[in-house]
Amino acid sequence: MRGTAREQPSGAATGGRVAVAMSGGVDSSVAAALLVEQGYDVVGVHMKLHDVPDAERRNKSCCSIDDALDARQVCARLGIPFYVVDFIDLFRERVIDYFVASYRDGRTPNPCVMCNQAVKNATLLEKIREFGCAYLATGHYARLQRNPATGQYEIVRPRDRRKDQTYFLFGTPRAELPYLLYPLADHEKTATRAIAQRHNLITWDKPDSQDVCFVPRDYRDFVEKRLEWKPPLPGEFVDRSGRVLGTHRGLPFYTVGQRRGLGVNGEQPRYVVALLPESNRIVLGSEEELYASSMDVSRVNWVSRAPLTAPIEAEVKIRYAHAGTRARIIPQADPPDTSAVRVEFAEPVRAITPGQAAVFYDGDVLLGGGWIEPLRT
Repeated sequence: MRGTAREQPSGAATGGRVAVAMSGGVDSSVAAALLVEQGYDVVGVHMKLHDVPDAERRNKSCCSIDDALDARQVCARLGIPFYVVDFIDLFRERVIDYFVASYRDGRTPNPCVMCNQAVKNATLLEKIREFGCAYLATGHYARLQRNPATGQYEIVRPRDRRKDQTYFLFGTPRAELPYLLYPLADHEKTATRAIAQRHNLITWDKPDSQDVCFVPRDYRDFVEKRLEWKPPLPGEFVDRSGRVLGTHRGLPFYTVGQRRGLGVNGEQPRYVVALLPESNRIVLGSEEELYASSMDVSRVNWVSRAPLTAPIEAEVKIRYAHAGTRARIIPQADPPDTSAVRVEFAEPVRAITPGQAAVFYDGDVLLGGGWIEPLRT
């Protein structure tokens, strides 16, 4: 791995204050415990993001009152101050409204990426300074290191590759890296739980958060309720040639790669290969038609390097669970725009989905990423 491990912030040993974003889960609990062990002056901060009705709470959510209570108990056990910050309005505007609008517009959103980018980064980092904290730590499985050639900080993959969460951090502003800490960089998940149990933390055996925290069950029901003022309109299923194959319920109920629930008969399986919001049509095709060799990416944030001035080779992930594919990343030249690129893959990739995040790597280093756009034809 290139670069050097991230050194402790100056002042940590003499009372430097660090805020830990406490979700109420085991990872952030252990992040706080490790920092206390290392001599940091630690403050626990829980973000109140969404009011979840009792009937809609789930064990694998991170938005319930139980999570706030668990975070409070962990802080009490560790002997550190605990604060709750109310980000409900911000979360609704920047994450929930974005989530609903994306489905309305024929895109498949990634609310976890948006939450990290719009809420947990700049806003929380600014808020913790009111508590006298210069640094923000989170329970992400990621690592910060300093590049010896440039002197700049980089986000890189952690020791536990199975829990690697760098994909969700591509939107982190480069200027914020000197003020961030990822205490779990060198820990396996099993070790994290063992540390929590050793500290008698209530969260030691708590299930990991999964799915979208503010959606109780089916995202379609959630989106439909919030579009009551402008309900989704039915439209046509068509093939690549424009031949009508059937009728769809509305763009929000479908995503690229979907096969089930289409209600269209045929000799061969059909998949959603494109959503066309301009005409309210959905294109269906074969498995082979799901593959593409290029894509456009907008609003690129270069977190660990300067913006592109020339094409580069990199590994590209088009979704969190994607293993990654070698590709050539080309800055958009007409008009000049360092935040927009064309990605040309070394081999075709399945189900490239507008609205999802495309994230770029050089080995273990997270270079940056952006948002997948419908491919121009």
